[in-house]
Amino acid sequence: MAAGFPMKASPVARHPLAARRILRLAFGVSACLLTTQALALDLAFVAPAITLMLLALPLPAPTMKQGLVVVLALLLPMVASLALLPFLVHARWAGILLMALALFHTFHFTARGGPAALGAFMTIGLTLVVTVGSISPELLVRLIQYFAANALAGVAFVWVAHALLPDPAVEAARAAPPRPPAPPPEVAVRNALRALMVVLPLTLVFLFSSASAAYIPVMIKVASMGQQATTDQSRHMGRSLLTSTVWGGAAAFAAWTLMRVWPGLFTYTLVIALGGLAFGVRIFRGPAVAPDHDTWSYAYLTMLVLLGPAVTDSPLSDGIAFGNRLFLFLVIAVYGTAAVAIHDAFWGRRPAGTQPLNEPGKTP
Repeated sequence: MAAGFPMKASPVARHPLAARRILRLAFGVSACLLTTQALALDLAFVAPAITLMLLALPLPAPTMKQGLVVVLALLLPMVASLALLPFLVHARWAGILLMALALFHTFHFTARGGPAALGAFMTIGLTLVVTVGSISPELLVRLIQYFAANALAGVAFVWVAHALLPDPAVEAARAAPPRPPAPPPEVAVRNALRALMVVLPLTLVFLFSSASAAYIPVMIKVASMGQQATTDQSRHMGRSLLTSTVWGGAAAFAAWTLMRVWPGLFTYTLVIALGGLAFGVRIFRGPAVAPDHDTWSYAYLTMLVLLGPAVTDSPLSDGIAFGNRLFLFLVIAVYGTAAVAIHDAFWGRRPAGTQPLNEPGKTP
């Protein structure tokens, strides 16, 4: 090397397993969206959202039984919650209490170590039944049918993506992450209560305001915020809620602007695929995932849920302009951040005998 010319740093090669998962995420979500839109499924953005939640995890392809569990985790709470409707109509406060207990159970399931995707599906099912079913039981029956079709399509494209882009056998076996230990019961209860504090007031707002079914995407966002709040990283949780919404909203706004110039299904599919590549780089790092992978997974979900209802014709997704929905997402993200901060200020003290999580970049 000639004197006076510093050596240029060589780019760091991406782990082959992470690269495969990034491509699989982008392909699976965009292919699912393209197919469901071409088939004109109602609420077609729900299917790629389900595909996203499953492909954003460092897990092997689900078995047939696991796929059925995912579908049932979304549908069974919706069907079972039909029993809440008479209470919400004729004995509203008793129904609200039962709803709060059911929501707490879904958050506690995740907080004590249950799969986050299953917990998110259960929470979505409950919140949608409460907000939509109290308006129109007939609409709720249609909603369950729509979600059943989308859940099956979403899981099917998880299998398709894994079949076309499987994990390298040697790398997958070497990188299989150990199951993290379950947190102490006191910590799990505290985190579940924090998530309930985020979701319950927003659910009550939509319940008492008799909001239309056009707010379904907003309730999906609220449910995902609740699952984010079950993590034990209290110091970073509020920032994660806001960061995921801001970046997801910015990506959706950029995609919406591009689609106004070049409208069409091809452009829609392309921007979702590009979003999968961009957010996937942040989600997957090395043989597993990045420390803040949840933030970027929910950012990608925010982009998809914001953009989907704005570009499709559906009787359940009209009535709210894209800009208004984006503003509403930012408002509830700020509320969620404040709710987490208030909860941790008054009830965030750790039980005796538990150790705080290490901050990124610090050793114990």
